[in-house]
Amino acid sequence: MTYQALFLDIDGTILTYDHSYTELTKKAIQEAQSKGIEVFIATGRPLHELDELRAELGIRSAIGYNGAYAVYKNNVILDEPMDHDLVQHTLNLAKEYNNELVLYTDQENLFTSLTHPEVENFIAHFQLKENELYPENLALPIYSMTVMNLSKEHVPFYKQLPNLYVSTVNVEGISKAYDLIQKNINKGTAVEKVLAVLGIPKEQAIAFGDGMNDKEMLQTVGESFVMANGDPNLFPYAKHRTTTVDNSGIYYGLKKLGIIK
Repeated sequence: MTYQALFLDIDGTILTYDHSYTELTKKAIQEAQSKGIEVFIATGRPLHELDELRAELGIRSAIGYNGAYAVYKNNVILDEPMDHDLVQHTLNLAKEYNNELVLYTDQENLFTSLTHPEVENFIAHFQLKENELYPENLALPIYSMTVMNLSKEHVPFYKQLPNLYVSTVNVEGISKAYDLIQKNINKGTAVEKVLAVLGIPKEQAIAFGDGMNDKEMLQTVGESFVMANGDPNLFPYAKHRTTTVDNSGIYYGLKKLGIIK
């Protein structure tokens, strides 16, 4: 089989829990690229925070904000911000239950507080740099949101918001944090649109992930891998299981497909 596209989650897939990647993971990405496979980062993170990582790995294409925005060789090919009224409803709910939010534009991370301990931990853990306080009545497009300091008993209230999917942030060191994703937009819909734009059949696409926000992406490609360190609830949605991120799961997955000898 000839493969043309490879979609990689970041946290727990490329990056280990200390924010590094193994030499074999980098080698796997480079070998895939040398065989003409276009490598995409596919992440819930904002793309403006990933310039350094993408440069280190030589990755020009990416899906960010859990599928709301995508670039191919640094050119925008997908741009689907959240509904403004939905954003406002979410802000009101966060205020009612004393939660904190980060709202991602295509340039900044806008926090409802920069001093709350959960926010400080979130910023430090993900090494976010472009951080500002959220200004009231902002008119800029918002591509995704994360709610912090959210107790489990209040999660159902967010699930009741229209067209919004609530996904636990599955990262060691982060608790009580949930990504708020548009129901009809996710990594899977983004991968589907990217493949359509590039004229690549799904059978020639591969994806790796570890969290439930990777579920749709894994179902959209021909060859899908879940990391051994992934959410057990994700295992049924992948065709293959590979080793942990610490044990270079991307490398051994691509080796199984014969891309790496």
